[in-house]
Amino acid sequence: MVAPLVKNPPKRATNISLSLDVYNDAKALGINLSQTCERFLRVAIQEEKARQWGEQHAGFIEAYNVSVESEGLPLADWRSL
Repeated sequence: MVAPLVKNPPKRATNISLSLDVYNDAKALGINLSQTCERFLRVAIQEEKARQWGEQHAGFIEAYNVSVESEGLPLADWRSL
């Protein structure tokens, strides 16, 4: 899931290096490099945050899974299925 865009966030100029063929094709197709890079970076950032969250909470998740396997789901007696 991609974080919502902030309306008119402040911008910072930066330099990136691209393969010449990628640059030329993007320009020829009218692709805005800044917007495209930002969009893909937002996705990459969100994925990395999710990966780090999973890594940081792996112990809890494993302990919870063991608990569910041995004791069943919490509040399972009150389920109405």
